[in-house]
Amino acid sequence: MAVAGGIALVAVAGWLGVDLSGDGADGGSETSGAPTQASGAAGTAADGNYETCSVDTLPREAEPVVEDILAGGPYEYPGEDGGHFGNYEGILPDERNSYYRSYTVDTPGLNHRGERRIVVGGGTETDPDVWFYSDDHYESFCLIPDAEE
Repeated sequence: MAVAGGIALVAVAGWLGVDLSGDGADGGSETSGAPTQASGAAGTAADGNYETCSVDTLPREAEPVVEDILAGGPYEYPGEDGGHFGNYEGILPDERNSYYRSYTVDTPGLNHRGERRIVVGGGTETDPDVWFYSDDHYESFCLIPDAEE
């Protein structure tokens, strides 16, 4: 019985992305080719230790989203894009509740919004203070330093 419980625990942890190795390594693999969070951060980079990803390294579908944000819309998903992002995972720096906003980056071939997002924070609707990209639905982020250039 204990063995079955252990197997179930490992299966659930794997499904949730929990690292049970105990070495603190990320252990994840990248599937989209886009940079993810800096190694050693292991999902808790609230200290601001992020890899950077320039706009030209992001999927080509991200560029029109950046342009839409800078123009104040219109957005591909008006009921969703520009909406509050709660940072419930605690991966981004801790800020006031209304600080972050999320925008969908389409994934070709899907008939739903997919996992790719741009999250901006602070500033104004058309001039955010900070830009992040996630290709795994907020599991990890990279900082976009040149979104407004």
